[in-house]
Amino acid sequence: MNVNVDVSPAFSVNILNKAYPFSCKEDEQDALYRSAEYLDGKMRQIQASGRIVGVEKITIMAALNIVHELLALKKQVGENTQKQQSADHQKLDKHLQVLHNKIKSAVARNKRD
Repeated sequence: MNVNVDVSPAFSVNILNKAYPFSCKEDEQDALYRSAEYLDGKMRQIQASGRIVGVEKITIMAALNIVHELLALKKQVGENTQKQQSADHQKLDKHLQVLHNKIKSAVARNKRD
């Protein structure tokens, strides 16, 4: 007996005027709809350019374009993370230097007293 109460009944998304049935968790439906709309938009752009003919070729080109966007975003996020980490390290180094100087001054005052 396989019961999965989280999965909604089948629904469909339209891509290039063709309905594709899906079933997924209710809380994932919105993301699936948005993903289908995004894919449909990319495929329509490629189709409108007139340079690529055939649904299969349009689909492959759209997939490659989307993966390219994803990889570029991942790279950008990685670079931003590295820059942020570098900036955080610089701030930490400055704070440590300030603390070091305060400790040094306190020790020097203690020695005089």
